[in-house]
Amino acid sequence: MYLKSIEVQGFKSFANKIIFEFHNGITGIVGPNGSGKSNVADAVRWVLGEQKVKQLRSSSMQDVIFSGTEMRKPQGFAYVAITLDNSDHQLAIDYDEVTVSRRIYRSGESEYLLNGSACRLKDINELFYDTGIGKEGYSIIGQGQIDKILSGRPEDRRELFDEAAGIVKFKRRKAIAQKKLEDEKQNLVRVSDILSELEKQVGPLAKQAETAKEYLRLREELKRFDVNLFLADLKAIEDQKLELTRKEHTVTGDMEESKAAAEALKEEYDRISEAVRVLDEKISEKQNAANEAKMSAGNLEGQINVLREQIHAEELNAEHIKNRTAAIDEELSAKNKEQEALKEEREALGNKIQVVMEHLSDAEGALKISSTHADSLEQSIEHLKGALIAALNEKSELSVKKQRYDTMLEQVQVRRSEVAQKLLKVKSDEENWDNQIAEQNERLTAIDAEIEKLLSQAESLEEDVKAANEEIRRLNRNLSHTEQDYHTAHTKLESLRNLAERYDGYGNSIKRVMEVRDRVKGIHGVVADLIDVPKEYEIAIETALGGSIQNIVTDSEQTAKVLIEHLKKNRFGRATFLPLSAISAGNGFNTPGALKEPGAIGIAADLVHVRPEYQTLARYLLGRVLVVDHIDNAIAIARKYRHSIRIVTPEGDLLNPGGSMSGGAFKNSSNLLGRKREMEELEEACKKALTTVDKIQAETIFQEGIFQEKSGELENVKSDLQKKYLEENTAKIALKQLEGKKEELYESSADMNLENRQLEEQIHELRDSLAAIAGEMKRLEQENTDRNEKIESDSAALEQAKADRDNASAALSEVQLEAANLKQQDSFLDQNIHRLEEEKNRLLTEKMSLRDGHTDSKNEVEKRLAQIEELKQKIENAGKDAETYYQEMTAAQDEKAAKNEALKGFFEKREALSARISDLDKELLRLQNQSDKLAERQDAQVDYMWNEYGLTYSTAELLRDETLNNAADMKRQIAERKNAIRGLGNVNVNAIEDYKEISERYEFMKTQHDDLITAQDALYKIIEELDIGMRKQFTEKFAMIRAEFDKVFRELFGGGHGSLELIEDEDILEAGIQIISQPPGKKLQNMMQMSGGEKALTAIALLFAIQNLKPSPFCLLDEIEAALDDSNVDRYAKYLHKLTKHTQFIVITHRRGTMVAADRLYGITMQEKGVSTLVSVNLIENDLK
Repeated sequence: MYLKSIEVQGFKSFANKIIFEFHNGITGIVGPNGSGKSNVADAVRWVLGEQKVKQLRSSSMQDVIFSGTEMRKPQGFAYVAITLDNSDHQLAIDYDEVTVSRRIYRSGESEYLLNGSACRLKDINELFYDTGIGKEGYSIIGQGQIDKILSGRPEDRRELFDEAAGIVKFKRRKAIAQKKLEDEKQNLVRVSDILSELEKQVGPLAKQAETAKEYLRLREELKRFDVNLFLADLKAIEDQKLELTRKEHTVTGDMEESKAAAEALKEEYDRISEAVRVLDEKISEKQNAANEAKMSAGNLEGQINVLREQIHAEELNAEHIKNRTAAIDEELSAKNKEQEALKEEREALGNKIQVVMEHLSDAEGALKISSTHADSLEQSIEHLKGALIAALNEKSELSVKKQRYDTMLEQVQVRRSEVAQKLLKVKSDEENWDNQIAEQNERLTAIDAEIEKLLSQAESLEEDVKAANEEIRRLNRNLSHTEQDYHTAHTKLESLRNLAERYDGYGNSIKRVMEVRDRVKGIHGVVADLIDVPKEYEIAIETALGGSIQNIVTDSEQTAKVLIEHLKKNRFGRATFLPLSAISAGNGFNTPGALKEPGAIGIAADLVHVRPEYQTLARYLLGRVLVVDHIDNAIAIARKYRHSIRIVTPEGDLLNPGGSMSGGAFKNSSNLLGRKREMEELEEACKKALTTVDKIQAETIFQEGIFQEKSGELENVKSDLQKKYLEENTAKIALKQLEGKKEELYESSADMNLENRQLEEQIHELRDSLAAIAGEMKRLEQENTDRNEKIESDSAALEQAKADRDNASAALSEVQLEAANLKQQDSFLDQNIHRLEEEKNRLLTEKMSLRDGHTDSKNEVEKRLAQIEELKQKIENAGKDAETYYQEMTAAQDEKAAKNEALKGFFEKREALSARISDLDKELLRLQNQSDKLAERQDAQVDYMWNEYGLTYSTAELLRDETLNNAADMKRQIAERKNAIRGLGNVNVNAIEDYKEISERYEFMKTQHDDLITAQDALYKIIEELDIGMRKQFTEKFAMIRAEFDKVFRELFGGGHGSLELIEDEDILEAGIQIISQPPGKKLQNMMQMSGGEKALTAIALLFAIQNLKPSPFCLLDEIEAALDDSNVDRYAKYLHKLTKHTQFIVITHRRGTMVAADRLYGITMQEKGVSTLVSVNLIENDLK
């Protein structure tokens, strides 16, 4: 393996793209100070992953990007690529050529590429492990690293020896293991803390859980006594409420009768009062009409007086108009005479003006002709003079241009000969490059075809994998949901089964009877088990049944008798039995009209489903109960049928005959009727869920198999695709290089062809231009001769034209003066004529206005006289209407007096009825107050049950115990239980669940703790194994390096002794390394006492010793021999040749001895300030000679 090339662009001083190509042996890079030689070493170090900016001689990573010069702009990125020959496959990658590249942008973004494919820095580092190549290896030795090896601390030399000993990768594995170990320790500490806290909680919670269990037991017993006392109190309250309701009905009946009599009396009184009100309105109306008639007559008299005044004023105005008209006629006559005289005078003046204007026009025409002729001659002469001067200037310019074209033609012909020779050479090189590019294109086409095929396979497989993965996820989600649904349903089903088996919610006596069901024949079961109710009516039917829902159905009275004896004998309490042989449906629902009322759903017995043998039972229990959709409709029906029907709503509101109501919220939706239906639904749900789970699991296994198969195929295709991509990128790089070289050749050829064509065109253009210039100069000479002759003739004619123009101008001035005087007189006469015309028009307008006014005045007088006659007629009619209104008003007043007399007898009757109604109302209020107090007491009891136990009346009824019928005894038991609960102190009811949760968590964390200890022990073992292996390998390699160092030292120094020693009392894996040097003829001395050349040669001896034992594929040395004298440089160069058998060397140097030893030389210079360029190799070799 060796370094084939380095490509640099935009890196530090390398602004342009530059490619260094290398071969085996020694390649020297030379150039003056500051030319950018060391930037080559920085570029290699940077592309191999150097992250420390100081190592790159920069202050930030952006400093490696070309920053611009006075002539160039800064670049936006830096790019470096190194290409290695890997035909011996020393690198663990299946390619004969490996290109590593790195690019950084000014925005801070950076990328690494391996054969054109993006990769990580970690991938680059792992690729070069144990090869000596890398930013921390010994393949790149810079100017300062020699001093660092010798002058640094012993500990700082470890990296070099670790790399040489091949234990760097083991140290990194150890570091990773130690980090994992540290993480595990932290996790262990955290888990231990949690366990410690949990241990503190478990003990107290166990005690609290026991106390909570005792509290719940006492609470349950307290609830039992409280509920039965509540039921007893409610029964007493209901009895008192029934008695009060009966009394309220009686009082309400009497009040209704009294109110009906009062209502009839009031209607009669209202009828007469309405008649009186109508008469009042009529009297008022007639009075107002009579008054209006009188006022109308007065207003009309006033209007007549106004009209008479207006007639008198019109007569006076007519006399004034007559006098003013006569005066206007006299003024108009005088104005007409004056206007005629002015018109005659203006007509005579117009004749004079016409004659003068004709003279003026003749004078202007003569002047215009003379001026035009003179101006034309002046313009012609000036134009000829300008053209003559321009022609002389143009002739001079043409002479200069002809000389310049002659010189250019000679130069172009010489350049054309040179270009033709170069074109012949370029054409001979084209065929070779075309053959190489064609071969590379064929290879690339084949690779692209394989990639397309693999991409197609990968895309298809990815779709399959994605589809399978999505299907697995969907199936897992469905499985999770289905299992959760199953567990929820199964848990609830088991709970309901347990409740059903224990008859939970039923009284103790019911449970005892059902326990002997198998031994005593004839027990059918409790009512709740024998009736199937639609879900929407469960609450309604349970409310309607009330306590009957727990009644036990038997086949006969004899069976019921046996069971009653059983209860008595064992003191199990009381129970109600319904013998099928004894019960009957009765008369059924006796108010069928209620079924047609709004909101009525139907009779409760018709809404349930029972077996035929239980039809009579259903009718007996529910045949007289009406189900109504809403409480508002229920109240309306109850009122209509005078509270004689038992009504229930789907929400559980109950209206009893007599008017009592019960209702409210249910704490939970569980009920005895719905339990059986809910169990059947849950059983069906469980069966369905289990079937679904089996199907999903089978489908999941199938899809997982597909997923695994397709994933494996996809990974294989991706691996093949990655390899092909690398092959493609390698081929593209090679093709790009070939095309670049061909492009350079084409560009050179194209440029020369273009230049040749341009030169030919220039020759033709120059010859044409010279011919044109000669013709143009001849034409200009002839035109100048003609212009001089024309100027002389036009000058003589111009003098005569100017004299004629002056004479015509004087004559025109005299005529213009006379014409101006006449026009002024004409304007004055015209103004006077217009003034007189305007005065005449004003007088005529005034005269017409006066004439129109006189005519209007006569018409107005006649019109007002007619209006006066019309108003007199209206006054007479108004007097007649007023008399009629007064007569009608008197008749209405008489009728009103008669009606008022009839109203006097009603007042005494109304007072008597009011007193009766008041007494009844007070009695009803007293009864209602008593009823309200009972209701408040009842509500308080219900609220206590709800707030304390979350029970409604119907759910409390389920807990009735017939053996508890002594209220005083129940109160005593309640007090005892409350005292016992108080004795427990503060109780944490949640402690039972908390204890369970904490216990489970404690067990889980204990398992985690044990797992972490196991993992920690495993990591300790891995670290120990790594330490043993590294110690053994380092000991062996260090001994070999020490022996080789002494050998190389003696060869480079010509004798003496060199040695390496580990610092004692330190771990061999961390110990510093001391370098001991004894040049020939000198005592063993400290490194600091050695000369600069001795130090440098010692360090070089160490590096060469390492290269002998573990050669790196290539080694880049940056002026490491700068401190050596010429004889030592020769030894250094000679030893370099010995090492070239296994290592390729690239040396940056100033020393002639090193240059002479090099097989190939590159020169770096700055032809442009601030920009490094690569100069010709031949030039450098000539300079050295």
